[in-house]
Amino acid sequence: MILPTDTVYGLVADGYREAAARVLYALKGRPESQPLALLAADLDAILDAVPELRGRAAVVARALLPGPLTLVLPNPARRFRWLCGAEPEAIGIRVPLLPEAARAVVERVGVLASTSANLHGGPDPRRLDDVPGALRSRVGAILDVGELPGTPSTVLDLTGEEPRVLREGAVLAVEALARIPPP
Repeated sequence: MILPTDTVYGLVADGYREAAARVLYALKGRPESQPLALLAADLDAILDAVPELRGRAAVVARALLPGPLTLVLPNPARRFRWLCGAEPEAIGIRVPLLPEAARAVVERVGVLASTSANLHGGPDPRRLDDVPGALRSRVGAILDVGELPGTPSTVLDLTGEEPRVLREGAVLAVEALARIPPP
């Protein structure tokens, strides 16, 4: 499915099914060594799916989400290995501020495997017309809400002692880092 988020259009599938994630990798032309994110309408859905995130990781996530951020958190039980790329000990999570129609879809499904709806290395799609036809023609559903901001999420790696910015995007890194509560 192609789904709007608070940043760009995303390519999503059932997060609980490894085969669905493999389809996303193939459609996008993305190497399976690179991770996908686990996306949900609210943080509690992610905490239900990955209970090991409760504790410090959940405190930090609640301070930052929902919003245009992707958080890379420790995944000690190696849950959702098919989303984790080459590092099964870490998992990316995303709780975007979804448009109402997209939120209803995500709430119904629970958790989704997600990535931007572009071909690997291609430009981030701010409009449905920016999504390559090769993707649009091969998905089961498309939700169009018009133009989105077009800047991808900021990605923070919170698996080490100090947070690291992996990609600055829709939120300035300095602003995101300032919102992380002290230990």
